[in-house]
Amino acid sequence: QVQLVESGGGLVQPGGSLRLSCAASGFTFSMSTMYWYRQAPGKEREMVAVITHSIVSTNYAASVKGRFTVSRDNAKNTVYLQMNSLRPEDTAVYYCSALFRGNYYWGRGTQVTVSS
Repeated sequence: QVQLVESGGGLVQPGGSLRLSCAASGFTFSMSTMYWYRQAPGKEREMVAVITHSIVSTNYAASVKGRFTVSRDNAKNTVYLQMNSLRPEDTAVYYCSALFRGNYYWGRGTQVTVSS
C-alpha cells in the first residue's frame, strides 16, 4: 500500500524553474529518508538529491548543487525538489524514492524537459 506520486514535471525553457512534488502514503513518512533520482534516455539512473528523516541533512549531485533544493513537509507527507536555472542536460524522468524499514519504494516518475 506504499504509494509515491510525483507531480510538477513539464516543459520549461533553459534558465527556468520547476518544482517537483512527491506525495507519500502507506508508511511513516517522517521516519523515512527520501530521494530524488533521474534518468535520461540512454543514461544510467542517478541520484539527484537526498533528505534524511527529521531533515538532519541533505545531499546533492555535483551537477545540480546550488541549483536544486530538496525539502520535505512531514505534516503533508510530501517531499519537494525545487529546480532553478534549469539546463537542457537536466532533461530526464525524475523519480521519487523512499527508504523505510530497510525497503526502497519508488514512484512512477515525472518527465522534465528543458528545451527552447
